[in-house]
Parts: sequence; C-alpha cells; structure tokens
Amino acid sequence: QVQVAESGGRLVQAGGNLNLSCAPSGLATYYSYIVEWFRQAPGKEREFVAKIRWWDGSADYSDSVKGRFSISRDDAKNTVALEMTNLKPEDTATYLCTVQHKGGGMIYRGKGTLVTVSS
Repeated sequence: QVQVAESGGRLVQAGGNLNLSCAPSGLATYYSYIVEWFRQAPGKEREFVAKIRWWDGSADYSDSVKGRFSISRDDAKNTVALEMTNLKPEDTATYLCTVQHKGGGMIYRGKGTLVTVSS
C-alpha cells in the first residue's frame, strides 16, 4: 500500500527559511515517479509549487516560488525535500505532496503540512 507523508511545516517569520519533507512509502521503484508539491491557502484554490522527476532530478517551479524554493530528492532516504527560503506571508498555506508514476495512473497524496509565515 502506497502512503505519502509530509512533514516540516511550522510557524516562521517572514524572511525565514523552512525545509519540508515528503516521504512516499510502498513504491516498488522510486525512479519511475514524479513528485509534486502543491499548496492551498484558506479560501483559495490549490496551487502548484514545484515538481521533480525522480529518475533524473529535473525540476519545475511556479513563478511565485522560482528562485526562493528548491526541490530535491534523497535516494538514500527515498524522500523529497522542499527547501524554502526568504518566506513571505503569502506563502502561508497547507503544503501537500503528490506522487504519480511517469506513465500516469493513480495519484497518491499526503494529508499536508501547515506552513504559517508571520509578517
């Protein structure tokens, strides 16, 4: 059974940094998967943040976080990190991780981790 768990969210001051972690488990092989981070603020639609292709580490970012956030994978721990720097109050949201095979099919989701950025 595939499970996805996010962690690392907390209250941080504007300008601060935070690292989130996404830990998928139960995958037969991690190298065939795409891991994405989304976020959803209260009263707003879910927004794409970043994604990484596990097999080659290539990544994409939304314009709102490009240059401030960095996504990476840890092959030893089978986790994906989202390093967030220079955080802004508008980054406040629940951050969710999804995992999907590169060929499509089932999308596995975690429950999210809350990031609150105070001004």
